[in-house]
Amino acid sequence: MTIVGAGAASGGAQLLPEVLAFSSSLALDKQLLREDLVGSLAHLIMLARSGIVPREAAEKIRAELVKIREQDLPVEEDVHMAVEAALSRKLDETAGMLHTARSRNDQIALDLRLHVREQCALALEQVAKLLRSLAERAGAEKDTLLPSFTHRQRAQPVSAAYFLCGYGAMFARDAEALRSVLQQCDVSPLGVGAIAGTSFPIDREMTRRLLRFSRVSVNGLDTVGDRDFALDFVYAAARALLHASRVAADVIDFSTAEFGYLRLDDEIATGSSMMPQKKNPDVFELIRGKSGRAVGNLTALFVTLKGLPGGYNRDLQEDRQPLLETGPLLRSVLEMLQLGLARLRFDAQRGLQALLSDYTQATDVAEALAMKGVPFRTAYKLTGQLVRRCQDARSPLTLEMARQVDPRFDEDVLRAADPRASVARKRSAGGAGRVDEQISFLEKESQRAGEAAAAVPRLHALFAELSEASL
Repeated sequence: MTIVGAGAASGGAQLLPEVLAFSSSLALDKQLLREDLVGSLAHLIMLARSGIVPREAAEKIRAELVKIREQDLPVEEDVHMAVEAALSRKLDETAGMLHTARSRNDQIALDLRLHVREQCALALEQVAKLLRSLAERAGAEKDTLLPSFTHRQRAQPVSAAYFLCGYGAMFARDAEALRSVLQQCDVSPLGVGAIAGTSFPIDREMTRRLLRFSRVSVNGLDTVGDRDFALDFVYAAARALLHASRVAADVIDFSTAEFGYLRLDDEIATGSSMMPQKKNPDVFELIRGKSGRAVGNLTALFVTLKGLPGGYNRDLQEDRQPLLETGPLLRSVLEMLQLGLARLRFDAQRGLQALLSDYTQATDVAEALAMKGVPFRTAYKLTGQLVRRCQDARSPLTLEMARQVDPRFDEDVLRAADPRASVARKRSAGGAGRVDEQISFLEKESQRAGEAAAAVPRLHALFAELSEASL
């Protein structure tokens, strides 16, 4: 029996089965059952304490609400009506008291905020682990050298630690974005009803406190149509997955024979069904591919919201798929990225060979010459001439060759061409010679992300607390 969705609330005819099936969101939003039960428990406690619902009736409703979490939901239009139908089977008309001073509009607005808050906490936990693992691995790879790249061409010598810290810097920004999302969704919408509030003497501050929000929304018309917090979360997740995709792209390239800077452990590499020599980076290719789904979810949510008038519109039901998929997708990718990166081995010899064979220290030589008093642009041109002479002769750099270009090249200047010296000389803030500071930064950001996650009120704890709270 459908209580509201089939038209019974208006006293009209039942909806056609085809229409009901088309309009049902239960298949997706049953994932919000725990959020819905937590919100219903808080609303019920407020109704009882405010004298709007008799305490005896509230006790019966709560007892059944707590049981629903372990039951199969009835087939209904959405998770809200499925819960109400389950209550009605046990309590008849008494079940209807739960919906006093509440609309499905503010109900789903609450469920989604609770969901986003929970997903942010789970994502921050995963980001904290990833940052910690990147910091630890960077500490172990400070002496492993390889080329950095601009335009996908060898640029300057760096350490593998510097690469890892660069990846960590991206995910540190993602942690910051997720903390910002937590602030955006820290608003209780419960109590605005369908759009204009209610004539019942409800206490919105009470439900805010019960659900651990810091403030209540200021306008019901805006509240029931607001999905900005959902956009913020899906954007933050999509950006984090784009970062994961960029890391994966490096791993894929660096593990090819053409680059050869990385070796994949057999535990994470797959083979070809036809070519026995192949060792494929499928994990990282899938990470790169799955980022597209996150971008698609963000686009879908933007398009759904575009052009909607004020208040609630049924179009908003289409927020479920992009929003509900995003959290698990983000966590799975970050988890696999951490697992995969831990099972890569750098080929230090191949990296050093690449540096020595392609004159990647040219900038260091030019800067060393400039430090002798030669204007940098002149030093730049002279070093360029020296590189071209070495390339034409297919010869390593020598002092004699350098002095043929310009006598101001001396042994002190050419010492800058050593790759390890090149890395060590980059002592400007953020440079390749200051990875210890960058590792420390990642460790601190990991701790911040973990602390932010730990500070979020979790659904399982709220459910247990509200199940026992006084009425």
